[in-house]
Amino acid sequence: MRRVVVTGAGLVTPLGVGVRESWSALLEGRSAVQSLRFDLDDADTKGAELASLLPCKVGARVPAEQFAAAKEAVLTNKRAQDPGCIAMAMCAAAEAVREAGIHDLLHDGKIDPTRAGVCVGSGIGASVQEVSAAHDLLQDPKRGLRRLSPYFVPRLLINLAAGHISIAHNLQGPNHSCVTACASGAHSIGDASRFIMFGDADVMVAGGTESSVNPLSIAGFSRLKALSTKFNDTPSLASRPFDKDRDGFVMGEGAGVVVLEELEHARKRGAPILAEITGYGLSGDAFHLTAPAEDGSGAKNCIKAALRNAKLNAADIDYINAHATSTPLGDTVEAQAVAQVIGAASGRPDDLSRAALSSTKGAIGHLLGAAGAVEAIFAMLSLRDQVVPPTANLENPDLPAFVMESLDLVAKTAQERKLRHTMSNSFGFGGTNTSLVFSPAP
Repeated sequence: MRRVVVTGAGLVTPLGVGVRESWSALLEGRSAVQSLRFDLDDADTKGAELASLLPCKVGARVPAEQFAAAKEAVLTNKRAQDPGCIAMAMCAAAEAVREAGIHDLLHDGKIDPTRAGVCVGSGIGASVQEVSAAHDLLQDPKRGLRRLSPYFVPRLLINLAAGHISIAHNLQGPNHSCVTACASGAHSIGDASRFIMFGDADVMVAGGTESSVNPLSIAGFSRLKALSTKFNDTPSLASRPFDKDRDGFVMGEGAGVVVLEELEHARKRGAPILAEITGYGLSGDAFHLTAPAEDGSGAKNCIKAALRNAKLNAADIDYINAHATSTPLGDTVEAQAVAQVIGAASGRPDDLSRAALSSTKGAIGHLLGAAGAVEAIFAMLSLRDQVVPPTANLENPDLPAFVMESLDLVAKTAQERKLRHTMSNSFGFGGTNTSLVFSPAP
């Protein structure tokens, strides 16, 4: 089986635009969660009333000035590309491709473009608010039809982020997009790695993107009672995975993209290698539309599948970046599953008596379809730098005793640790689960 390595990474997150900015802010323990301010038309009294009535008034948005500068450098057709999810994906992809050093090679034929592809997914895609606005336009058919953008449909299609990236970087190989709710980014990376493993491509640009911080999305998730509402006056404290005061997730936005390469292809051109993808596991809860199976069976099955694929023992995993979104049930179910499969594993070295488990959503909120890709990059950076990012706002852990005994939740402060292999978990509505395993650069 062909081996797959990561030769480039790009991030657009609420902590900053770029890998260096996001990673350093995360390790410093910063929170990107803020009070929401929606740019609504003053004449739109219904919209203004909705914003004032939303139960959740906090979110995590990408820094506007940084993002504006990054977009200016990469967008070629703003009318087609400027919806947040497409533009964020293109910015993250541009950084990943630049770091990997493949852009010019793809355009001058030194890398065969038919052997290079793209796999970038999203959970929701273009803003549902945009769909609502287009519908409102057509309430005045004569004027509205003329005002409706010809790019309306292309902006809505979730695979168009991948399409724009393909065009920008001359990626003529597999052109793919995963839509698996909050596991979309992780599934995209995992699927792309298999395209390389099975010989369909030598290079893949892969990841996830999402930009859905708007009144309609907030209202929808609020009706599900999924969002935090207790910390509207102290937004930086709202996202608190594993903590007893957690009351729901905080919606965030962003994108994470990596360049994957077949190992010998990367070595031949002297490419930098961040990590190797050694394991990819998938499972389904077959239980409920939005809630995880309470026995953690889905999470345990995908973790075990990733370990089998990586040919590693549970005790070989030293850090897990948790999906944990700061919901009462979800955090507990995942922590118990990780503790039962990995935390309780025998054979761990004495200086690594407990595996580390942290959720970086405490700092950036939940990026929905982008979360898995962003967190996968954090798990790779942890391995590279031998440091575990903290779980922000973890004051009073609310988990069973056996979880606390077998896992270190890395509360509030980053930890330098000896890491041999890392894992990232991503779970989505509909009971879809995935785990990725990363090993040191060969």
